This record gives sequence, C-alpha cells and structure tokens, in this order.
Amino acid sequence: MAWLRFGGVGLVAVFVCFLLLNLLFPLEVNLSYSPVITAADGTILHSYLSKDDKWRMQLEPDEISPVLQKAVLLKEDKYFYFHPGVNPVAMLRALGKNLVQGKTTSGASTITMQVARLLYPNERTYWHKLTEMFRALQLEWRYSKDEILQLYLNLVPYGGNIEGVKAASLLYFQQSPRQLSLAQAVALTVIPNKPSSLRIGWQNQKIVAFRNKWLQYFARQEAFPKEALEDALQEPLNAQRLDAPKIAPHFAYRMYRQHPQEAIIRTTLNLAVQEKVEQLAYNYLQQLKYRNIHNTAVLVINNQTNAVEAYLGSADFSDALHGGQVDGVRAVRSPGSTLKPLLYASAFEQGLITPKSTISDVPIDYAGYRPENYFGTYSGNITVEQALATSLNVPAVKLLDRIGVGSFVQKMKQAEFSQMKKNGDQLGLSLILGGCGVKLEELTALYASFARQGKYVPVRWLQQDSLSAAKQLLSPGAAFMVNQILTQLQRPDLPHNAVNSAHLPKIAWKTGTSYGRKDAWSIGYNQKYTVGLWVGNFSGEGVPELNGTDTATPLLFSIFNTIDYNSPNHWFAPPVSIGTRSVCVASGLPGNSFCQDLVTDTYLPGISPATKCTHLKKVPVSLDGKFAYCTSCLPEGDYQLQWYPNHSPEILTYFVSQHLPYVSLPPHNPACSRIFQEYAPLISSPTAGMEYLLEKADHQKLMLQCNPHNEVKKVYWYVNDQFLSASRGNAPVFFEPEHAGKLKISCLDDQGRNTDSYVTVRFLD
Repeated sequence: MAWLRFGGVGLVAVFVCFLLLNLLFPLEVNLSYSPVITAADGTILHSYLSKDDKWRMQLEPDEISPVLQKAVLLKEDKYFYFHPGVNPVAMLRALGKNLVQGKTTSGASTITMQVARLLYPNERTYWHKLTEMFRALQLEWRYSKDEILQLYLNLVPYGGNIEGVKAASLLYFQQSPRQLSLAQAVALTVIPNKPSSLRIGWQNQKIVAFRNKWLQYFARQEAFPKEALEDALQEPLNAQRLDAPKIAPHFAYRMYRQHPQEAIIRTTLNLAVQEKVEQLAYNYLQQLKYRNIHNTAVLVINNQTNAVEAYLGSADFSDALHGGQVDGVRAVRSPGSTLKPLLYASAFEQGLITPKSTISDVPIDYAGYRPENYFGTYSGNITVEQALATSLNVPAVKLLDRIGVGSFVQKMKQAEFSQMKKNGDQLGLSLILGGCGVKLEELTALYASFARQGKYVPVRWLQQDSLSAAKQLLSPGAAFMVNQILTQLQRPDLPHNAVNSAHLPKIAWKTGTSYGRKDAWSIGYNQKYTVGLWVGNFSGEGVPELNGTDTATPLLFSIFNTIDYNSPNHWFAPPVSIGTRSVCVASGLPGNSFCQDLVTDTYLPGISPATKCTHLKKVPVSLDGKFAYCTSCLPEGDYQLQWYPNHSPEILTYFVSQHLPYVSLPPHNPACSRIFQEYAPLISSPTAGMEYLLEKADHQKLMLQCNPHNEVKKVYWYVNDQFLSASRGNAPVFFEPEHAGKLKISCLDDQGRNTDSYVTVRFLD
C-alpha cells in the first residue's frame, strides 16, 4: 500500500509541476492561415498567401474524409485516440531499438508531438524531445483529439511554401480534401516524411513507389477494401504544382480587404452563374474592342435571397493596358438616364402623374439650363409612359422640377447612394440626366427594389449575412406602374438586332448613356434576378458608338437567357393598391363630357390626380367667328359657343417654332375695356436674373421670346420702358444692347397683360 501512496503522491507532484510549467510557459498557437474566399457551395474562388508567405489553408472538420483520416492514423499514430499526447510504450520500444543499434533508427513521436514540433520547430535533441512532450501534454490539455488532428493536417509540410493537406490538395489536385481518392490521400500522407525530396511534379515516380509501399502495408492490415487498394495501386500520379484558383478576382479582393481577420470567407457567389457571366462578358468584349471599347462590369443579385451571385469587376483582370484591375462595380460613373424609373415612381406615389398622363416635351429654360433630348428632337404633348419608355430628357427634368431636387436626393439617400450622402445637396436639375456620380452596385440594388414591390434591402455578400429588414423605398403601386412601362418591347432602347432574335428574355429593363458617350448602362430584372451592366472605358475615353441600347443591352439579354432561360412573365401581378379607370387620351385625366377617345389607365385610388379633363374649353365667339368674348363684353344673343383646344403657352410656342398647324382662338373683342392680368406672357428668353457676357465688337445680340396665351396674336417688347418692337406672339426678336448694366425687359400682349424681367449685361474686354 505504501508504494501506491508513493505513486499517488508522485502523480500529484507531476501534475502540479505540469500546471506550474503551463503557467510559466503557456502554449501559444498563433497560426497565420491563407485567406480563402469560397463560393456558396464551398468551392474555393480565390486565395492569398498567409502573412508569413505560406500556402497554409485552414482545414474544416467536414473536409477530413474518412479515407484520409484512416490513412494518416495508420501511418503516423494508430493509438492517437488512446494516449494522452505521449505514447510511453512506443517511446520505450524506440529507445530500446536505438540503444541496441547505437543510433537513432526509430522515433516515437505521436501526432500530438509532431504538432508541437511544427508549432515550435527546433533541432532534434533529447532536450527538445522533452520539450515536445511537454508541449504535447499542453495540446492535449487544451484541445480535443479531433482538433489536434485538424491542427496536424493544417501544418504538415509539402515542400516549398505549401503547408497543410488543404493547400496541397488544392494546389496539386485542384480539389477539396474531402474529394481525394485513396491513392491521392496516401500520397499526401507519405510526402511530409521527406517534403524536400518527395515533391509532386518533380519526383512523382519516387512518390508512387513510397505510396505503393504503404498501400501494400494497408492491404496486409486489411485496412481498406481489397478492390479500392488494387485500384489505388494502379492509379497514376500525373499531378504537378498549379496556381491557386483566381475566380472573381475583384470580388475576392474586395472580400479579403473587408474581412482581413477571416481565414475562410464564405460568400454567396454562385460559381455556375459567375463562370457563365465571365465567359459571356469576355467573348462579348472581343467584339467591342475593335470599336475602341475595352471594359465592362456586371453584377447579378438574386431577388429572393438578395445575395450577390455574380460579380465581374472587369472582363479581363490581366488586361493591364486597359485597366483590367479596376473594379467597375465600385467605380463612380455618370448614370445617364438610369435614375429616371426612380423619378417616375416617386411622382406616381406622390399623385402627380399616372402612366397615361400627358406631359409636354418642348424646349424649356431653367435659369439658363436648357435640357435637350438624346436625339435633339421634341414630341410636344406625350404620355408619361411614352416619356419613360423612350427615355426623353425634357419631361424628366420637368418632373424633377415638380418633385423638387431635394426631395429626390432624399429618396436616393434612402436607397444608399453614397455620393448623394456626400454632396447631394449641391446638385441641380441635371441630376436626372446623369449629372451626379453612382456605382453599379448601387443602381443594381435600386432596380432590385422594383422586383420586390418597392422594398429596398441591402445586398448580402456573405453567407452569414442575415436578411436585413426591408424598407419600403417605393409604394407597391408605384413600383408596379414602372414595371409595366419597362417591360414594353415597343421602345427605342430595344437593340436594333434584337427584333430578329429567336428569344427575348422576359424582363423589365432600362438603358442609360452618359454625356460624352463615356458610360453605357443596361439594368434589367425579373422575378428571380436583377442584373446590372456597365460598358465603357475605365480611362474615361468616350466613343461615338457607345450607347446603352446597342452596346450594353445585347449582353444583358445574353446573360438573362443563360442564367434564367425562359423565365415566367407573371411576376408583375398588380398589388391591391392599384386600380384602373378610363381616362381621356388627350390628357390622361378622367374624361369629361367632351372627351371622345378614352383609354384604360392604372392609378392609385385616393392618391392619383382625380381632376376632370380640360383639354377643350367652350369659348363664346362672334357669329362670323372673328372675335372671342369674355363675360365683360358678351353681347346679348349675337354670339355662338364653340369648343377650342386648351393648349398651354409652351405648347403653342412649340407649334409655332416647328411650323405645326393648330387651332387658335379668335382675337379678343377689341371693343372690350377689361384688362386681364391672368395668362400674362411668359418671357422664356432672356432668362430672368442671368448675367450675359457679350462681345461688343461682334455686335452680339440678345434674343427676346415669350410664351403667350392661345388667343394672343401680337406682343410688344420694351427695354428699360422704351418701346423696341412688335412681333407675332411666339416669334423671336433680337436686340443689341448699347450699354452694360441692368436691363428691364417687358413684354405686353394684345390683351393688355404685361410681364417684366431683369437681366444684366457685361461686355468682354
């Protein structure tokens, strides 16, 4: 009994000594792993060297296949799960052999001791062996057996700067460790014994011989099925060191920079979709480079999960000549017309317009800012849906002026447009035509909101990202109205060769072209996907042939036809907040008694305008039709009531300038003494409050022009209260100032209504 007590005391003393040494020399496991970026299915997209310049990829527990685990344990430490980190039986056996032969011929290192040696590499001496044993006990104290085995498989050397089974499996066999065959697993088991002399690609025959020696040993041990061992013995080893995968390099680098502490960055990227997008974009760009167009960027978002499934920063990352390493998804570019759907949706939900409402498309001046349409032509009165479908600029600017730039900027801030948060308060009406900066990822996320009935949700990049709470950016009804318009095929931004296409995707889409033809956009969506696409040159060089219709949209169609072929088209079902009504074709408002042509329009009950149509007005005129009367000069019985078009002054000016025929009111009764202040002429040029710099030597002139009421036949111009000239209502008059300074411009119409405007003139020296 005394020896038992003595043994117990001894064990306690050893344990106390271990605890003391553990406090004095704590175990430190600070491994630097190679950051690995994976796709949604776990496939490695990209990897980077560890901080100590090693290819050392962290192995996940489910990547250790039973075959690999069994082969390692049988070869290195078959009692691994039974000893405390040190195998005393193996140590005594090895010591005996070494003493008999007078040299070290057999080792007794357990897997745990090998992990200790890999963590704390030193020369092989008896002292260092004792140190390894102490560290092995520390490892067993802190970690489970499975964790220690995982550490071992993460650290074993494979020559050069390759460490760990995962890095070796990927760089030599281009696959995950869980997919290794028996022959491959055993090959990776034997190489760490002599990593410098057994290097795949250089000594494959020696590796096969060493591998087969162990396979034969496993056969004698009946460790694996006989057929599997026979196949493994016959399996050739043709492997060599390959480069790490470099799929989606822009995306991978972005994730690496955003998550620098993560060894495994699990993203939402869909490898199949990514590869298809990459191939389509690369091939498409080969056709464009002959037109001096060299770059494109694509982003694909899954509308159900809000996950990024494809991310293409540029079509050719290696194209250094044309900035292939620039990430076009994050680049700030001019959006062209791509913000118009958000503008129209905002106007719908504010009750300003409906799809069939009419809006004027005529030249207009906003304090010197004169927007023009893409083709330089104008349409007069046009429906809202036509204005959006044909992407007209002037109606969009007019609509933004009604909504207010500040209100629209606030809406863009809600949609997380970064440049709006920085300098949105400094922008003006040109914002809607591309006079701001946006990113492809921001536009794509915005358009995804239309596919979700107006709900905006931040994009998911990583698998662990939760679905953020959606915010209602737009009302479902407003989003539906835009969807209806953007799914129309009778529109000018349908690619010219698309009408001959065998299959057009069932999507809603919008194009955009920036000023100077530097950016071509096409963004589309259906129930499943939103795809954003930019084409241009990262250098900022414009190209005359560059436009969203023919440069970007063909690739958009190809991507949809590849990743979501023959998708259903019933996804744009109307929400409960939408109603339908009959409206007058001429105005888009509910029909009046005189409205003959009606059409069905969608609207938001209680929100959309409900005023009756007034495109015609009943006017009392003389029996011979030469004069019109007002209530003050209406004769008794000697007149007739007739219907006349109720045109706005700007439309009348447009008719005159384009020499278009129109029905005008007869002149007002000249015998009437009443002076009307309502409907005074609007001075459209020069712009009130502006300063004009003129070349006096060149006799430069100012143009005077106004928009008078329908019944006005003549106007009279005054400068500083001095009569200048009389002209037809809409005709321009030119005036050469004699002196610099402030000028008062006055316009008096033949009804006695007057308007004043003030400008300043300066002469250039």
